Amino acid sequence: MTWIEIKEENDLKQAINQSITKPVLIFKHSTRCSISSMMLSKLERNWNDDSTQKISPFFLDLIKYRNISNLIEEEFGIMHESPQALIIYNKECVFNTSHGGINHDTLVNKASQVAN
Repeated sequence: MTWIEIKEENDLKQAINQSITKPVLIFKHSTRCSISSMMLSKLERNWNDDSTQKISPFFLDLIKYRNISNLIEEEFGIMHESPQALIIYNKECVFNTSHGGINHDTLVNKASQVAN
């Protein structure tokens, strides 16, 4: 799995703009949280080429770039959680989940639903 890292505001804008043509996954990860590490590992183990065709994966390290997480919260009105997965399509958050709700199949299916 190849993540596109979000490190600055322009990276977030790129992800949002890309969502016009293809659903985008933003995975918000805390390197200090064992649940976050577990969900990240589980997501990466299940990711495949078909997943990448349906959704573009973006990664945000919450510890290093908390200010970007705050921008996401402001932009989409979604309260910050960690770990958290958001699906952005056509510049709108169409689905979000956190902790144990982060599931590869659910994310890819939601992305497929909104893109059709």
